[in-house]
Amino acid sequence: MLAEVFWFWMAEHARFRRGDKGLAMKRLIYLQAVALSVSAVGLILCLPGSALLAVDGSRPIRAGIIGLDGHALDWTKILNNQNAVGEFADIDVVAGYRGGSPDIPKSMELLRKQEGPIRAMGVEIFDTIDDLLAKVDVVLLLSIDGRKHLEQARPIFAAGKPLFIDKPIAASLAGAMEVFRLAEQHDVPCFTSSALRFPGAQGNTRDKGEVGEIIGCDQYGPCPLEPTHHPDLTWYGIHGLESLLTIMGRGCDSVMRVQTPGTDIVVCQWKDGRVGTYRGLRQGMGGFGATVFGSKRIVAGGRFDGYEPLLIEIVKFFKSGKPPVTAEETLELFAMMEAAEISKQKGGVPVSVGSVLATARQRAHAKP
Repeated sequence: MLAEVFWFWMAEHARFRRGDKGLAMKRLIYLQAVALSVSAVGLILCLPGSALLAVDGSRPIRAGIIGLDGHALDWTKILNNQNAVGEFADIDVVAGYRGGSPDIPKSMELLRKQEGPIRAMGVEIFDTIDDLLAKVDVVLLLSIDGRKHLEQARPIFAAGKPLFIDKPIAASLAGAMEVFRLAEQHDVPCFTSSALRFPGAQGNTRDKGEVGEIIGCDQYGPCPLEPTHHPDLTWYGIHGLESLLTIMGRGCDSVMRVQTPGTDIVVCQWKDGRVGTYRGLRQGMGGFGATVFGSKRIVAGGRFDGYEPLLIEIVKFFKSGKPPVTAEETLELFAMMEAAEISKQKGGVPVSVGSVLATARQRAHAKP
């Protein structure tokens, strides 16, 4: 009996996904009631938009998006594609929370443009984060405003939901530290990453035999500024700096920065003496890229390869609970940006990344 219900349910679910929602919805609701009455253990039928939820977790992961003012629309199109294959077939965005920052015009503009199309893809929009959390397994925190991430993350950690936080994880190094502290306190897996990390940032540098040891890297990318974010590189410069750190590896020792109205130049020295630079662009042509200097070859890297590579890693993370980027690496990135902010304020002098990290940790431990 239960097997027959299952196959009938799958047929009706396929009809629902193709767009014949009226009759299919009624049949799905009826079949859910029958299945639950037949067996209370071993099989749970969920609402349309997800497939079958079995005790072994075989149905697609139900994802919620907090913040419809960032990548929400583009990512939902990819994840909810009816023809999705591979990792994308294993997840559906089923719930959203608007969010938005009235003091950032771009946030409100994106929110107005994106909410309707996201609803049209079958995503239910909730008025509170708590209501959203009751409907999902995992969360994508995509609010464009890093200042809001810490408070928006608190109820997610308390609910025990695995969490991806879009860049920037917070608007400061101290905020990033607090996010990771809460994740550890609640034992909830969490990570953040720029889309440039997978795989474009490393480009052909993945082939160490061809490139040899990486001696240095000159990375460039768009760097618009947003006055509400401090340090200001967390707004968009974070993409290029994360790409630089990905290529060079951890161990940045000091940072110096020069800023003009159209350009930022950030020079980073590693503990082993290697040097990497980031050129932030506000005039002329945009785009992402890098020149990577190896012991055997000089190659191109640091490009943007679309959102799919990052989304694949996010889905893998939701399945495994193992973050592909460590908290320590993210905190080093934020310390680099904070050191760059201090350097700018002091006229371009070198600032120690280690001292910035140490000061932030001391302040965190001193909090009541």
